Amino acid sequence: MLTQYTLKMPHVVYSGEGALDHIKEIAGTCAGKAVVFSDKGIMAAGLLEKPLSLLKEAGVGYSVLDGLPAEPDCEEAQKVIDAFKAEKAGLIIAVGGGSVMDIAKLASVLATDAYTVRDLLDDPCLAKKCVPTLMIPTTAGTGSEATPNSIVAVPEKELKVGIVNDAMIADYVILDGEMIKNLPRKIAAATGVDALAHAIECYTSNKANPFSDTFALEALDLILTNIERACDDPDALDAKNAMLIAAFYAGAAITASGTTAVHALSYPLGGKYHIPHGVSNAMLLVPVMKFNEPACRDRFAAAYDRIAGGKGMPQRTPEEKSAWIIRRLDEIVTHLEIPSSLREYGVGDQDLDALVEAGMDVKRLLVNNMREVTPEDARKLYMEIM
Repeated sequence: MLTQYTLKMPHVVYSGEGALDHIKEIAGTCAGKAVVFSDKGIMAAGLLEKPLSLLKEAGVGYSVLDGLPAEPDCEEAQKVIDAFKAEKAGLIIAVGGGSVMDIAKLASVLATDAYTVRDLLDDPCLAKKCVPTLMIPTTAGTGSEATPNSIVAVPEKELKVGIVNDAMIADYVILDGEMIKNLPRKIAAATGVDALAHAIECYTSNKANPFSDTFALEALDLILTNIERACDDPDALDAKNAMLIAAFYAGAAITASGTTAVHALSYPLGGKYHIPHGVSNAMLLVPVMKFNEPACRDRFAAAYDRIAGGKGMPQRTPEEKSAWIIRRLDEIVTHLEIPSSLREYGVGDQDLDALVEAGMDVKRLLVNNMREVTPEDARKLYMEIM
């Protein structure tokens, strides 16, 4: 665990019933028009209607950039950002999932011509905030609204890469359950398990600290208690709101700590095979946590005490508590019917060498893992999900 630690958060976070109404006051404080980042799916689902009507009520001009592809690569991101530059925006509003928010955050530091997305891949320290941002997540999962991270695919590497700079932390965040109440179960499940991975990884990271533990444990408690009902019951607004808050908390934990081997080994699966990020994390979550268990047993046991110990559960040994946490993760992934085999996506034994090489290259996350991951370990973990 770190001996020195930092907590950096969005400037203002609005949550609860009617939180979207704060769009008017936020937009009213910014000079110039608003540019709304979204995608075709969000538009088709009608989720832009209220945010845009609130901008109209505030008398703020706006334009919409909804041509964002799912999980974009760096070239696709640059194309959208180039279109954004021409708008001369005074405020960026992102309405969408992780990819939408990630590209909007990049746009907030790329209104200048001084550097490009590829320049930031080489040197993230170049980024300087140019335009204030408002993040409105439409999934309860990525936590991008809370982090300084933007994830883009790099085609020639067939890998997703994180650009991390504090300048990309949002100025404003709105968490409103209305934005996720009609989320399809398949998407709610994959994004929810992404948040679950964030929480348990940050709690068991080498960079874990009192700040990250506070958010990671609360997120873990909320997710383990609510995720199944939030995905299964369209009317469970309380569970959906809890998941939205949990995803934000887990994002805050990322900012204070960092994810580990689940995300490190997941990135090549998205970069080369275009497996949805939440799905690839879900596949790897239990195998990696079982691998990590000898090094993380005390942390898993403490998580059990925080989550289950005060809820009428029997007394258990640290080994039993640790096993309970891993079993609960497995139950959730199984219940949510997330794909469990890489072969469903055309990945076979012939791909193992390239996967191992790419996964081991994600050193910024592997160094966070409490148990060292060797190339042979990575191979065995990938083989478990073949």
